[in-house]
Amino acid sequence: MRDDFATASDAALVVAIADHRQCALDEAYRRHAGAVLGLAKRFVDDQAQAEEIVQEVFLRLWNDAGRYEPERGALRSFLLAHAHGRSIDLMRSEGARRRREEREARSSARPDYHLELAVLDLATTECIQAALQRLPSGERGAIELAYFGEHSYREVAIRLDVPEGTVKSRIRSGLRRLRGELAARGVTLVDG
Repeated sequence: MRDDFATASDAALVVAIADHRQCALDEAYRRHAGAVLGLAKRFVDDQAQAEEIVQEVFLRLWNDAGRYEPERGALRSFLLAHAHGRSIDLMRSEGARRRREEREARSSARPDYHLELAVLDLATTECIQAALQRLPSGERGAIELAYFGEHSYREVAIRLDVPEGTVKSRIRSGLRRLRGELAARGVTLVDG
């Protein structure tokens, strides 16, 4: 025979849960899981982690129902307090994990990539950007769409409303000018 706890008080539910009566836990879950999930989702961005917190809160109630004292407050408040604590714990452990991974990434960074190379890369990038700005707008636009926008010749032609052959010519001509200007400044581009 199945117990009907639909009209039972929360305190009566907890007494039945302490006696390991599954239908009492089911009713407590029906009444309060939505609020617990809502609170957990405010702390963690991941739906699965929020659901895990709900599961842990109700499992804790199942395993240790005697910790709830009705005279100290409502069952919902008790469950929400546990969800809050578990959410904070999870956020802290996730933060610690991220910091540990960042430390490991920094310590395993390529030691051969020095500050001088980073500065050289930055200077080269700035030189390329300046040279690109000096190109005629038709060549610059075609190059930007094709190389930086990762569009095909056909897509560039459609976006610029010009024939595909014109796009190819503008890109070839623009790259030739770009290469010449960069060579004059001592920057050599590697084909590949």
